[in-house]
Amino acid sequence: MNQQSSQSPPGETARLVISPLSNAIDARAFKELNEEWISKLFSLEDADRLILGDPQVEIIDKGGQVLLARVDGVVVGCVALVTAGNGVFELSKMTVSPALRGRGLGRAIVLAAVGKARELGASTLFLGSSTKLANAVRLYESVGFRHVPLDELGPLPYRRADVFMKYEL
Repeated sequence: MNQQSSQSPPGETARLVISPLSNAIDARAFKELNEEWISKLFSLEDADRLILGDPQVEIIDKGGQVLLARVDGVVVGCVALVTAGNGVFELSKMTVSPALRGRGLGRAIVLAAVGKARELGASTLFLGSSTKLANAVRLYESVGFRHVPLDELGPLPYRRADVFMKYEL
């Protein structure tokens, strides 16, 4: 799952690589990236602490996946696919380092997650987001997620979620 970034400064070639979480250093980067944006705009919730505390056990060992985006070897973004059973996955914990937002990395990460979900046999992706994250909501809309009522998804563990979306694969 290699992708080239076309958003490099003139004279530089930045290489975007999106790959699965594979070790404790990756897990720490996943945790730090997510704690940064969640703490800035909201507050960490129990569900955040659980997943970020041990993504290997809470996501990967349960049949999901965590993808990390690296530019020139540095982790700059991430996303999780959390299994909900029966071919349904939650797209969760998607973020890009603040200094690199607006360069297409979020789109590349979401598209990589959709591809990985297909590989995992997913039939449906869903997410809970927030109106405070307008750019993220627009990104999800642009790749094909559609707004649905919460009752179509069932309960979500995050109080901050007030936007609910679904993507049929």
